[in-house]
This record gives sequence, structure tokens and C-alpha cells, in this order.
Amino acid sequence: MSVQVARQQQWQSLPHHLWDLIIIGGGITGVGVAREATRRGLKTLLIEQTDYSWGTSSRSSKMVHGGLRYIAQGEIRLTWHSLTERERLLREAPGLVERMGYYFAHYRGVFPGRWPFQVLVMAYNFLAGIRDHKFFKRLAFLQRVPGHREDNLQGASRYTDALTDDSRLVQRVLDEAVAEGLTTINYIKATDLVMAGSRVGGLRLEDRVSGEHAVVSAKCVINATGAWADRLRQKLVNEVRVRPLRGSHLVISADRLPLTEALIAHHPDDGRVVFTYPWEGRTIIGTTDLDHRTDMDIEAVLSVDEMHYMLRGANAQFPAAKLGVDDIISTWSGVRPVVSAGDGSDPSKESRSHSVWDNQGLITVTGGKLTTFRLIALDALKLAAPYLGIKVEDQRGAIFSPPNSGVAPQGMSAEVFARLVSRLGIHTRAFLAEMPSAELTPVADTQVLLAELRWACRHEQVVHLDDLLLRRVRLGLLLPQGGIDAMPSLDAILADELGWSAEQIAAERVRYSDIWQRYYYLPTA
Repeated sequence: MSVQVARQQQWQSLPHHLWDLIIIGGGITGVGVAREATRRGLKTLLIEQTDYSWGTSSRSSKMVHGGLRYIAQGEIRLTWHSLTERERLLREAPGLVERMGYYFAHYRGVFPGRWPFQVLVMAYNFLAGIRDHKFFKRLAFLQRVPGHREDNLQGASRYTDALTDDSRLVQRVLDEAVAEGLTTINYIKATDLVMAGSRVGGLRLEDRVSGEHAVVSAKCVINATGAWADRLRQKLVNEVRVRPLRGSHLVISADRLPLTEALIAHHPDDGRVVFTYPWEGRTIIGTTDLDHRTDMDIEAVLSVDEMHYMLRGANAQFPAAKLGVDDIISTWSGVRPVVSAGDGSDPSKESRSHSVWDNQGLITVTGGKLTTFRLIALDALKLAAPYLGIKVEDQRGAIFSPPNSGVAPQGMSAEVFARLVSRLGIHTRAFLAEMPSAELTPVADTQVLLAELRWACRHEQVVHLDDLLLRRVRLGLLLPQGGIDAMPSLDAILADELGWSAEQIAAERVRYSDIWQRYYYLPTA
């Protein structure tokens, strides 16, 4: 059965079920709710109006962290929850979530100095239950980070947080939920609520692939659409609670700015924290924190001002690098769904805590951090529990099942195999059994195997080329021109696995190139 036929059959079956729970939103919050719902035996449907992780969850800063600044702002509970979940993810998803060292350089006469920062880090690590902070004197730090600004440098404090591939994290959580019975389909839009008396009893849906419409019924609906959460809520209550904040990033060749660990610095313009860090063989510069006032249905894109702001921040740290616009391989911008205090405060001072509301059986959950998605999911389910007839407690069960991956195939290094297991999880053994050995080779200078593209097309609900190159794998962020010409066999994979004709492939290439140029490369205005 072709991928397209299977999808159409799944779509047509949706109205014939009475669902316990329908989840709207295929980002990390939505799939987190799905993971916790299915482990409790709930008949669950998850829909996503575009592609899984299309919004914030593929365009975060990739950091799985407690948020050092949150403890400085007095948000102790948020920090503790974040650090506890960070350590859980490091244990359960090694390779996908990786511990990373972070340096903060200290300069003579500049706050915070060594000792105030060390006290902050000690409290941070105490909440995490670890002890790995250290101070490096000037020369020792410069040996570890060559090219760093030296004037008035006294040394640097080091502590650890973690990095991930946010989109693959979403996919792995989704895989776990599907393995426990989740029904999920992307490119399905919830166009309206269906009332059952005085409460929400279902949804009107539109299939954005076929244009068909359907009505589905459920005991409860959870709105996990992040920055879009107010849209559905406003059908029931005249209230705006979400403040969309844009964070943008630059991708630079590691040859131009080689880093093995992350650095934090205050930007010379305004004192905001800017990060530079290694990710997937590249160097990332970010992030900004600005009110996002453009159409939420159009992909976020960084501005010219943001681009130059981040280049100035990186060049202030590494003055000899002289980074310029020509050094940028790609960019991305994500919109954070921050629950606003409503006082017009500095975006960076808004709380990153999540909120959950019940409006006549529509449970809305938004805000929060990537790191705490499991706890956010539990809070959403607790509010939904009366409609579902269940009691929700934290069972502290593992998010990820043991991968049961077997051993590396002959000729594959332990490093490549470990990376593959971290991305495929419970599907690793099936991947190795199905994929051609000739395609177990990396694409260009990345760690992505060509076979990962074939697997995604076959098993991960790829509808458009950008689903594949920007989210299932991250070649669109890692390679010049979005990586579209880096794989001579790409067209053959698309034809084999998706059944696309030569005309469809050509149209998707044009579509993808336009998306990449508009939203993942240099700003045009």
C-alpha cells in the first residue's frame, strides 16, 4: 500500500471512532500529552495543521536546560523541574540529548564577577543533583577557546546543560505514543469546535492535502497549539493570553568559528545574553527575544536587524573571526508561546512557566519549556481527567522504551551506530533490516545517512519536501542552498517511497527552494 493511500484511508476512518481524547498540535507539548495519554490506555487522536514540529518545536535553540537566568529571577520551582527533567532526558535518550559544557567569561570590572556567578551555578547544580562547575583561569580558558576576546579577561566559569535535535525529539516521543496505540495524522486543520450541549464534544476538520472535511467526536479536546492557542480559545472566551516572542538563530560553518562547547556572553549593545555553540557539525549563534507581530500562519523569519545584531554579538566574543553575512549557511526563527503577564514588560523578563485552562471542555495548554514537556503534559491531562473519567498521577514511567537495537552492522562505526540509535530509538532494528546497505553513507559532510531520508519517506508521514529536509533530517539547516542538490539519489527516493512523478518532484523542489530562501536563509528586508 502506498504512503498516500494509507494516509487517505486513515483520514476517512477518523469520524467512525468515538475518541477519548483529541489533541490538536504536533509539537513537543502535543506529542508529550499523547505519550502520557496512550500509556494510560486512552483512545487518542493527534492532529497537526501543518507538519509535526513545524512551529516552535523545530525552531528552538535546541537547548535542554534549566535556565540559569530563571534561577537568577527567582523562579526556583521552574528551574528545579527543568533540571530534573533535563537529567531524565540525558539518561533516557543518550545521543539525542547530550550534555554540553557552557562557558561564561569574566572581565575586570564587569558584573557578574567570578564569585557571584559561581554561587549562582552552585545553586543551579544543587537543584540538578550534580557537581560539575569549574573556574578556568585566563590562559587555561583561552587554550580551550582559542580566538576568544582577551582584553581585561580574568577567566571563565564552566557548567553544563544539554543540547538536542528538537525535531527528532518530537519524532521519537511520537513514535513511542504510536507504539502504544496513538492515531496521528498531519496536515489536518481543526476549523471549528463541535459542541455537545454546553461543552466541547468534538471538532470540524479539514484535510489540507485533499481539501475534504469531516467531523470527529471526543470526550475531551486538548488544544496544544502553542503560539496559536488563543485562536480556538477565543471561540469560547474573549481573552488573549499568549504573547508570541520570536527567537532567531544563525548557522555558521565550524571552520569559521570552531567550538567544542557553548559560550554565553552579554551582547555589547543591550546586555542581553547571546549564545554561540556547536550543533550537528556547525556553529550556532542566537538568540533574540522580540515580539512577533506578523501573521502566525506564515513562517517566522529573522529581520536584517536581528542578523546584524547576532553577528555583532559573535564578533564581540571572537574579534579576529570577522564574521559577516557571507559566512551564514542558513538561519531559523521560532516563535515562543509565552503566557504574558499583560504588563508590557521586557520580553526576556516574561515567565517561561506554562499555563493550562479549561473552557467548557476545551483544555488549552501553552507556554513552558521544551525541557519540561512531560510535566506540562501531565498538568494538561489532570485538568482533562474529569471528562475522561480517570485519575492522573505522575507514574514516573520512562518516556522512551529501550531501543533493543541489536549490534552495529558490519562496517558501521560505533559512533555512527550510536547516533542512529539516538535518532531512530525503537525503530533502529527495523531500519537496519529495511534500508539498503549502500545508503548507510553520510550526506556531504554531515552525520545524516542517506538511508534516513528513505526511512522518513516510508514511515514518518512526509507530505512535502520541506517536511523531509527541514524536520525529519536537518540537511536544510546544515548545507548550502538547503541541501537540495547534495544528494544525487534524492529524486529516486522520493519516487520510490512517495510515488511522486517527475512533475511532482520538480514542483516540490521549486516549492522547497522558495521556502528555504524566504524563511531559512538571509532576510530580504
